[in-house]
Amino acid sequence: QLYISPTSLSISQAKDLWYKVKPCGRLVRPVAPTRIPGRYLSHQEGLPKLPVPSLQQTCERYLAILEPIVDEEELSHTKELLAEFQKAGGVGERLQKGLERRARKTENWLSDWWLTTAYLDYRMPVVVHSSPGVVLPRLEFSDRQGQMSETLPVEYLGGKQLCMNQYYQVLSSCRIPGLKRDSVVNHAHRSRPPAHITVVHNFQFFVLDVYNSDGTPLTVDQLYMQLEKVWSSSLQTNKEPIGILTSNQRNSWGKAYNNLIKDKTNKDSVQAIQKSIFTVCLDAPMPCVSDELYRSRAAVQMLHGGGSRWNSGNRWFDKTLQFIIGEDGSCGLMYEHAPAEGPPIVSLIDHVVEYTKKSEMVRTPMVPLPMPLKLRFNITPEIKKDIEKAKQNMNIMVHDLDVKVIVFSHFGKNVPKTHKMSPDAFIQMGLQLAYYRMYQRCCATYESASLRMFKLGRTDTIRSCSIDSANFVKAMDDPSKQKIEKVTLLEKAVKAHRAYTDMAIHGQAIDRHLLGLKLQAIEDLTSMPEIFMDTSYAVANHYNLSTSQVNTKTDCVMCFGPVAPDGYGVCYNPMAEHINFAVSAFNSCNETNAAHMAQRLEEALLDMRMLLESTPKAKL
Repeated sequence: QLYISPTSLSISQAKDLWYKVKPCGRLVRPVAPTRIPGRYLSHQEGLPKLPVPSLQQTCERYLAILEPIVDEEELSHTKELLAEFQKAGGVGERLQKGLERRARKTENWLSDWWLTTAYLDYRMPVVVHSSPGVVLPRLEFSDRQGQMSETLPVEYLGGKQLCMNQYYQVLSSCRIPGLKRDSVVNHAHRSRPPAHITVVHNFQFFVLDVYNSDGTPLTVDQLYMQLEKVWSSSLQTNKEPIGILTSNQRNSWGKAYNNLIKDKTNKDSVQAIQKSIFTVCLDAPMPCVSDELYRSRAAVQMLHGGGSRWNSGNRWFDKTLQFIIGEDGSCGLMYEHAPAEGPPIVSLIDHVVEYTKKSEMVRTPMVPLPMPLKLRFNITPEIKKDIEKAKQNMNIMVHDLDVKVIVFSHFGKNVPKTHKMSPDAFIQMGLQLAYYRMYQRCCATYESASLRMFKLGRTDTIRSCSIDSANFVKAMDDPSKQKIEKVTLLEKAVKAHRAYTDMAIHGQAIDRHLLGLKLQAIEDLTSMPEIFMDTSYAVANHYNLSTSQVNTKTDCVMCFGPVAPDGYGVCYNPMAEHINFAVSAFNSCNETNAAHMAQRLEEALLDMRMLLESTPKAKL
């Protein structure tokens, strides 16, 4: 297993791997792996259970978040439905009691439902629609190597312990396609956990054992030699991109998967990939672009590989963790979202980047190592047809996705903090202002909130669009409003966002509770309550802005696709004096444009700073 913290990475059954690639396409000396004894999640039993909020509280807060995004007539209709839903002895009370019973009987009333409904039942491709990518700083050439020994400390937020379970789901795990529902398998918890990684180059997969016969991890030099063997024995570029099958719509991939593994050789090869600790993707060169466009090009390389002509077949998209290295030094990773949220990945990123700065003092054994095992696939005409269809579908997705990565260099967390504002809330108000200026309306906005204060906690939704944010964005460009009034409205909107965030991380937000009530109705085999058939509910869950703050010590940015056809995906990493943004949209929607949104966001943040710095109250 791999144990990760914000500043360290510990390994008991595996090791991390990182190496450098020259522009000419030859490997140079990598940085060192680490092997450290881990410790089990002994604190887990002391974590509180996720609470079930009160029905009245959720209904009241639901109406509040609807006010800025639905019209008065629809809001009035929803009020009537909620009044009926909350009646004593009514359907709402019955479903609430069912949820409370579930909460008493389970470790977490939400976690299994969330895994299933948000991920395993989701039939769109994981590429673009679910799996995030991470763009890391471009690799520089270095012979520095590292060795350190740390264990995984329990993380805290506001003095409270956080659930560490997700950290143990990242390695040796893989998503398995099904005809109607997927599953996730984790091999790290078995009596003999896997001791190999998979490496893919030019669409060809290899098993690389990362331990010597005596149980010690391979040294940096040994890993380097093994990677050289993989590289030099996979120079052919005419192989079938078997990995691109994993990019297809889930039902289609499930059918192709069943056909693929009928052959024993194919089944053994697939299982070797699934069981591996993680996958390393050695990518072929991508099209050259200007320095200005480099980050955006790197983002799509991490998200989907660039299409069938480039590196989309050089992946196994079901694998939880894939490190990606390009010949031009571009590097990053992508992860399949079902087993875990961002924090374990962020911790891994910070560790790996810091780890490259260390120097190793381990002597390399003189014992020769066997050639890494090349995985074989027997490609039948039917499998070939599935591959061609997957290529077509992938290329459609690639051409449809518009990604713009920018470095907002004017300021970072420093400016909001100077004005005693939450940087995250400040950025979210910038997003609200940018969207309002583009479309003259407010929209349902998703921001991820962690529920890791609770055992097996995943996420809930921070509703960034509020009555207070709407008041601010409408006033910002209103010439009849005084600056002091605009500042007051901004401050109020920021405080409201901060308050909702605190509410969400303490398990008191509305979205997972409403989902639970809906799923409880399905489980009870009762008719669906009208509030879930209401137009307001559809509007509230149509996220034109799907956003996430991903804080790292490393100067990098995560990226993901929109969740609505006419929406945006916005991920940001606020550093001390700049902010990294990744904005995505679909080209098939005429109303959205990632570059325009990125520009409007930059303008909004600058205007907000100018407002604060030019207003006497703010100066005080």
